[in-house]
Amino acid sequence: MKFNYLIIIVFLTIITGCTQDQQNQLSRKVVELMDGDYLITYANGNTSKSWTIKNGKVTSSDKGYYYFWDDKKHYVQVPIVNTMVEEIN
Repeated sequence: MKFNYLIIIVFLTIITGCTQDQQNQLSRKVVELMDGDYLITYANGNTSKSWTIKNGKVTSSDKGYYYFWDDKKHYVQVPIVNTMVEEIN
């Protein structure tokens, strides 16, 4: 637990000394590290749909939706309430 706090403090110390451009580059690198393989399943009543995301990411917003690109390069938006996201190996 203390190690996590130490990492956060070091990260914040480094980022406060960076220019805005350097902060943006660092942010993009962190987002790249979050890429992974996911199985997203939307189920509501009789409706059920699944997507497999390879080397991608799933994001969300305060509006209550997950956003991601499917394997056919379509942008998908599904409600968080009826959706399950699983990390697969």
